[in-house]
Amino acid sequence: MPETPTAPLRRRRPAFLVTIAATAALVAGLLSLPGAQQQAEAAPATFVHPGVGVSRGQLDFTRTQVLAGAQPWKGAYDQMLASKYASLTRTPAPRSVVECGSYSNPNYGCTDEREDAIAAYTTALAWYITRDVRYAQKSIQLMDAWSATITDHTNSNAPLQTGWAGSSWPKAAEIIKYTYTGTWANSARFGTMLRNVYLPEIINGSNSNGNWELSMMEAAIGISVFLEDKGVWDSAMAKFRTRTAAYVYLSSDGAVPKTVPSQNLNTTAKIVAYWQGQSTFTTGLTQETCRDFVHTGYGISAISHVAETSRIQGIDLYGTDVGERLRQALGFQAKYQMGEAVPSSLCGGSLTLGLGPITEVGYNAMHNRLGYGMTNTQNLTMQNRPSGTNNLFVAWETLTHGDNLS
Repeated sequence: MPETPTAPLRRRRPAFLVTIAATAALVAGLLSLPGAQQQAEAAPATFVHPGVGVSRGQLDFTRTQVLAGAQPWKGAYDQMLASKYASLTRTPAPRSVVECGSYSNPNYGCTDEREDAIAAYTTALAWYITRDVRYAQKSIQLMDAWSATITDHTNSNAPLQTGWAGSSWPKAAEIIKYTYTGTWANSARFGTMLRNVYLPEIINGSNSNGNWELSMMEAAIGISVFLEDKGVWDSAMAKFRTRTAAYVYLSSDGAVPKTVPSQNLNTTAKIVAYWQGQSTFTTGLTQETCRDFVHTGYGISAISHVAETSRIQGIDLYGTDVGERLRQALGFQAKYQMGEAVPSSLCGGSLTLGLGPITEVGYNAMHNRLGYGMTNTQNLTMQNRPSGTNNLFVAWETLTHGDNLS
């Protein structure tokens, strides 16, 4: 069964969000008008900083909870600080050209780049919570090493690799640039790296499996915030909205899922093949559910990250079909990840599990903020706390988003 819209948990719902929820139907109606989609996707008039993935309010809440020893945040913080990504002795490993083939084979700098980017974000978080300048300086060292060195990504996985690393770099940079009290002399060079090395590889999207384009657009949206580039935001958001609708199925879509026009999936047979051979479509099913839950988790996570960054920037995607697709995708996958029997009509009765630490952001937004009952997702989220990192582009989301209404 899909996640059902049970009665809102009004005791947990800030008053201004009641207004958002109450106008969701109006927003949906406006989106059907000519030109309304473009308006809904438009960049904010003024960008908010820090504003990629996590806001200053969320950072302040997290810091307060950790310093008070409150759970689950203190446990999540301890987990983060004990990880290799928080090490103050970490040595950056930049390359001029990062070459990544299919499944990172060959792997010439792929793991190093992704993990240095996660480490830059991790130490930026550690700086904010502890105010220990050594962590800020380590984050800067990592970002400076790569911005002084990298010139290109090559081979077949280059767009995805760029999307993964490019999702973490802006999160780190936003925290350091807008909260660190010291000097980051090379912040402009870092921005140039994002614009000249990362954006060209991702901004035009991908016709591969949907998690590729979703991760690439997550990176592009984050980069657009750091660069304060409204044109990049608008381009990335348009692709994101189209891909999200084509990645998660809702019964309101019709007999078959929506498609991305450039892929020319113009027959049911083509759509079924692209959806891993699945011909029965159920609300919450994703384009990669029958492939495996690992890649499905990548796609769902990217959707949640873009929605959260948009919320921080004053744009409510949670009140559109993006939020509904996110909620249903989480619930659908979560119940099987928790062990519910798989019907024969779904992927031939067999699923490859491994959703990963990807539920906190969407669960917090849709359940804690907007009041939807999400039993499946809640059970999985609580079981996985504190959630760590997938070593690609997801990191420490119990710490930053667990029950965080800021």
